[in-house]
Amino acid sequence: MTRRTLFVALLAICCTTELLAVEPATAAERAHREIWRRFIDKYGIMIDFADMDGKVSLPTPEECKAGKPNALGWWAPIENGAMFNGLYMDAAVNRWKRTKSAEDATKARKLMEGLLLLNSISEVKGFVGRGVSTDGKSHYPMGSNDQTMPWFLGLWRYWESDLATPEEKGRIAKHLVETADEIVRLGWQMPAEEPFKVRGSFNGFHFEEAARMLFTMKMLHRVTGDEKWLTMYLAELTKRGGEKNLSKRELCAGGMVFWYSKNHNWTSCAAVGGLRGLWELETDAELKAEFAQGLVASAKLASEWLSLAQQFDNADTSHFEMDWRVMNKDWKPQQTEHEAQALAQAQLKNFMKLAPRRGKETAFIREPSAAAWIVSLSPDAALLQQLRPEVEKVISHYDCTKLYYSQFFWVEMAWERLRAMEP
Repeated sequence: MTRRTLFVALLAICCTTELLAVEPATAAERAHREIWRRFIDKYGIMIDFADMDGKVSLPTPEECKAGKPNALGWWAPIENGAMFNGLYMDAAVNRWKRTKSAEDATKARKLMEGLLLLNSISEVKGFVGRGVSTDGKSHYPMGSNDQTMPWFLGLWRYWESDLATPEEKGRIAKHLVETADEIVRLGWQMPAEEPFKVRGSFNGFHFEEAARMLFTMKMLHRVTGDEKWLTMYLAELTKRGGEKNLSKRELCAGGMVFWYSKNHNWTSCAAVGGLRGLWELETDAELKAEFAQGLVASAKLASEWLSLAQQFDNADTSHFEMDWRVMNKDWKPQQTEHEAQALAQAQLKNFMKLAPRRGKETAFIREPSAAAWIVSLSPDAALLQQLRPEVEKVISHYDCTKLYYSQFFWVEMAWERLRAMEP
């Protein structure tokens, strides 16, 4: 390589770096526009992935019924609608509070209607679907605790905002109560359709389970005024269990803990969002301080993974396979959750060989972006000030116009939270 060729190459790299090193406010606005351009379907539900024009082939009603690629809907474009909509409501509401624009109000309302739709598509009481097929109703038979917790959280955020009309508040409360009552009846398990019956639980002694259950109780007391939820909440706070025999109150004070893999910010963030809700709703000073302690601990743990964002190369051209149906070659009927999960894991192993880009986006976008939002949930202004530069680096890093997955939406959520903290 000649010196002139080297100089031209270096100049190109510098120009590209300068182009992408945008201000966080600009980056967050671009993320917002890209989410609404490509990833919100006509029913107001966020899909998982799309091409650069926003095109995606949704599972047909027949495929949903058959459980293709699998009955969980994993790796399909409607895998995480309840989860992503519910979480993204945080950004939608905070953005509207900042702008007070009719357009932003309409967007938040559309997300809310999408969440209610996902609770209206099944004859199984309390069922929260992941997404809908081309007919706006057909769906996969299993949701999860990871889908239902954000569903609760997002509807509550909208209900609490000044956006919600009395009629909307009434409808939301009805859905929340009916779903929570059924989950309680099932021993805090999530309802699923036949032959699966249930999938996932809020009952247990990990941080995520404790925060999810306690938030649900506290939130329902706030929404309904029914003292039964407060009684349940106060009793649940002191229950002990798990390896260290900690109370659920102590588990919340300890904050987020990674336990089934080295990091899982993206699935833990909803529980941290629930803990933030508990902190906002709690009036007992001592308990509120413990919840704040848990939020700070969660933010510190999440901050350790922010640097993952810098490992994502915006110029990467590795293949992303839009045709998710290639996984159907491994398909077989499933009658249990275990069979569905085993099939899904085998499908992913083979799919990753065809679509290396998928792993890069999930590892270096999904994880640090979710971590950025977790950091922004901390009520400790000094800690936020300390970590803000690292969070802003995550927000500014991605060229979201070149991303296949919608899982950069957390950067907008983190930015709206940071802005809300400003004087």
